[in-house]
Amino acid sequence: MIILLDMDGPLADFEGGFLERWRQKHPELPYIQKHERNTFDVKEQYPEENVKFVREIYTSHGFIENLPVIPGSIDFIRDVIELGHEVFICSTPTSTYDPNVIEKYRWVEKNLGKDFINRLILTRDKTLIRGDILIDDNLEIKGKLSPVWKHIVFNAPYNKNVGEQFRIKEDWSNWKEILLK
Repeated sequence: MIILLDMDGPLADFEGGFLERWRQKHPELPYIQKHERNTFDVKEQYPEENVKFVREIYTSHGFIENLPVIPGSIDFIRDVIELGHEVFICSTPTSTYDPNVIEKYRWVEKNLGKDFINRLILTRDKTLIRGDILIDDNLEIKGKLSPVWKHIVFNAPYNKNVGEQFRIKEDWSNWKEILLK
């Protein structure tokens, strides 16, 4: 089985990293707690006058590269590879690709090892990528083609109460129940 795994959300804690950086850089401004997030795109939930600050954070040097690892995600990767499955990270870079693209590679190398960077696929359209399963926190994966993979949702605060797809819990504790059926 070929498993495509989104990076920001299922592997790298974008939400936690963003919130920590926001509180450091803008302690005087209100912020959205992790459990209060209700949109996939973080900038959609902030007031218009603060959107520039949101963008500055997630496009800043060091942001992606230093995101914390989601607990359980590295063990999940090792376990499914040990079971004989192929795992590729399938991630969408921001439209301001610099420094996002190079930092995704650095994050993978730092957290999964240099050899794993050969398993990193960066694309603006995940429907073009072949695989059996895509695990992603985005509920709506749109693109040029009908996907050939089955979409399994990785739980996040902004998608918990939407849709009825198969779901992987935030701590990866139920992945065997979902993937090994």
